[in-house]
Amino acid sequence: MGWLVLAAVAPGAAHLRAGWRRTGLILICCYAAGLLALLAAILTTDNLVGSLTEDSLLTVIVVAAAVLGVAWFALVVHSFVVLRPGRLPQQGQILTGTLAGLLAVVAVVPFGVVAQVVSTYQATLNGIFQETPAEGEPTPVAQDKPEDPWAGRQRVNILLLGGDADDNRIGVRTDSMNLASVDVKTGNTVLFSLPRNLEDVRFRPGTPMAQRFPQGFRLPADPGGGRSDLLNSVWEYADAHPEIFGGKQHQGPKVLMDTIGFTLGVKVDWYALVNMWGFARLIDAIGGITLTVEQDVVFGKYNEGLVKAGTRKLKGADAMWYARSRTFSDDYTRMRRQRCVLGAILNQADPATVLTRFSKIALATKELIRTDIPRSMLAQLVPLALKVKDAKVTSVQFVPPLINTGYPDWVKIRNVAAKALRDSARSNPAVAATASASPTASPKKSPKQPTKQPGQDNNPAKGLTEGCGGAL
Repeated sequence: MGWLVLAAVAPGAAHLRAGWRRTGLILICCYAAGLLALLAAILTTDNLVGSLTEDSLLTVIVVAAAVLGVAWFALVVHSFVVLRPGRLPQQGQILTGTLAGLLAVVAVVPFGVVAQVVSTYQATLNGIFQETPAEGEPTPVAQDKPEDPWAGRQRVNILLLGGDADDNRIGVRTDSMNLASVDVKTGNTVLFSLPRNLEDVRFRPGTPMAQRFPQGFRLPADPGGGRSDLLNSVWEYADAHPEIFGGKQHQGPKVLMDTIGFTLGVKVDWYALVNMWGFARLIDAIGGITLTVEQDVVFGKYNEGLVKAGTRKLKGADAMWYARSRTFSDDYTRMRRQRCVLGAILNQADPATVLTRFSKIALATKELIRTDIPRSMLAQLVPLALKVKDAKVTSVQFVPPLINTGYPDWVKIRNVAAKALRDSARSNPAVAATASASPTASPKKSPKQPTKQPGQDNNPAKGLTEGCGGAL
């Protein structure tokens, strides 16, 4: 029984014990060579995490795990046979035979788990990311410059959107808009939050939308008095009017990316759109998030729902209501709560949680995310995301009194964004965290622009969870 257990861990041990010296030595040598080859691959691969996004490698891992699982099962059974259990009394044969069967099954389980996890991971990547960059999008960096995988690029800008698409709604309104600008060397990130109700949105000169709206995005008021010409309507409007773009369909994502990039003075590389209510499934998949709710948050058509104040772990639905409810609140408070939820997920979705709940997380992610990030860029983006986990993440929210959403000062917005990016790029994170982000005053101000009060904080760049009531 002891030799049988040892053979399940060190192939060939039972064969040596039974006198099958040549077979035993071959098995042990192959086992040792395999371990050394695996160790060498880990130590010599510069971008191991990024390599695990390549479809061909993932397929090889799945096939190899399946083959090794079957081989290990056969090896345990053969080890039992060569130990000649027939010499034992009947009770001993039954006992060792049962043990051999259990060991054979147990030996297969790790390989089966690896194959299942990698297969799920591969299917998730295939379901979310497109295989090649779209026309005009950034392409993967040439492999002959491994010392600089970003080919001189200092930052990567990804637009993170929360949409409210539903079966009973036409189009997509992007009610949550955050641009994550990541320093490719340090992982230091600035998260720019733009309000959904930003008016008179300007479009980049020379674009079809700028030709249609030379004085800014403005439409007649809706019959009910609402407006469909705010920043959160740009995607929906562009999708609904392909004639503006010469008949091209589905221009919403591209137009919104370009519009927000023009507003902030940066180039947006890609976007990721998350179904806000599907996001609740992702939070449930990681086991909920711990938040400090500063005061009761009321929600529901008849104010029947309540997220009570206090520090505790929230499930997905409650976390989403905390982030999205506007009852007895406003858009700007809601933006702050959304930032708190993002910060809590970033802090609490540690590698151990992701691994233990991987299948649930993968399924939830596949169902709720839409993006134009090409699959070929993941080899660089995955390790960059791991840098962000331990880097300095600051947030700038373009809300009153910093700006007036009805009469935005576009020059001020760009100045604030540029200053925050300069601070983030500094080599000393402590300096970036305390540096002032006060912008250069714009030469033109709307008469309705709120004035700065004495003693008011002049640093719009905040820590991601700053002001979140102790969110963990």
